[in-house]
Amino acid sequence: MWNAVLPVLLLIGSNVFMTFAWYGHLKYTDRPLWLVVLASWGIAFFEYCLQVPANRYGYAVFNPAQLKAMQEIITLCVFAAFSVAYLGTAIRWNHWVGFALIVAAAFFIFQE
Repeated sequence: MWNAVLPVLLLIGSNVFMTFAWYGHLKYTDRPLWLVVLASWGIAFFEYCLQVPANRYGYAVFNPAQLKAMQEIITLCVFAAFSVAYLGTAIRWNHWVGFALIVAAAFFIFQE
């Protein structure tokens, strides 16, 4: 069981870093672009430090399509929380419908 849980935990951590690297600077549009690019690259390093082991360990339990589907679902969950809590934007009904369709796709990917 731990073999299946560890990749999920690593993916969650990775996605938190990724979301801050990609979207965190939107709160600071007054900063020069070159500065936020460098800051984002610095944050992304830590994302990769978690993402690569997540995929390495996860590959022992999941196939590549399942790993990718899992990563996308985790990304959506982390992004939705980040968008509301950090950026102060609302998740609208059409966003929820789109997210649900992606979850439905992941459901089919996990069918063996």
